Amino acid sequence: MAARRTLLASLVLACLAQACYGNVLFSSLQGTLIVSASSQPGQVLKAGEDKITVTWRYNQSFPAGTDSAYKTVQVKLCYAPVSQVDRAWRKTVDNLAKDKTCQHAITSRPYSPADQSYEWLVQKDVPEATYFVRAYALNAEGVQVGFGQTTDKNKTTDLFQVQAITGRHASLDIASACFSAFSVVSLIGFFIAEKRKAKPSSASN
Repeated sequence: MAARRTLLASLVLACLAQACYGNVLFSSLQGTLIVSASSQPGQVLKAGEDKITVTWRYNQSFPAGTDSAYKTVQVKLCYAPVSQVDRAWRKTVDNLAKDKTCQHAITSRPYSPADQSYEWLVQKDVPEATYFVRAYALNAEGVQVGFGQTTDKNKTTDLFQVQAITGRHASLDIASACFSAFSVVSLIGFFIAEKRKAKPSSASN
């Protein structure tokens, strides 16, 4: 009976949040997913090179049936508070329709209560910052109805960093040097050819 009351209360709270505000409030969601990542606290991952493996599963400590509406799990890369300071475009808002915390999609998978994992290559367009990973459980309408994350409530533990690409690569530098050398050789060849053309005309004069 207590389990049913808890489940009913959570469903009512979620419905009220959507009805009153037109969107889901993060504070109305239950942390029903257990999420972990292969990254180590403080580890620096290079964009475009390094990978992390994200694992998630349903938290069996919740009453049976809590996940009955879960259809999809959406996994995202999220900014830690330290990388949100003075950056309004990364601001955390309780209304998930306006929240800018988790802007980078990692994967989306059909929901299963069992262990699920995904190996993700850090994309080249990921900005340099400090991050954590969050997973949302979505219902058939694509609305968030549960979540889990790799960090604590205050988003201060198990954080990792991403080192953005610099825009310079060894291959580009080599190609640039080759083109420069080719240009110099071509210019020298042009002057030699012009000089040879000029010699017969000088002799005839």
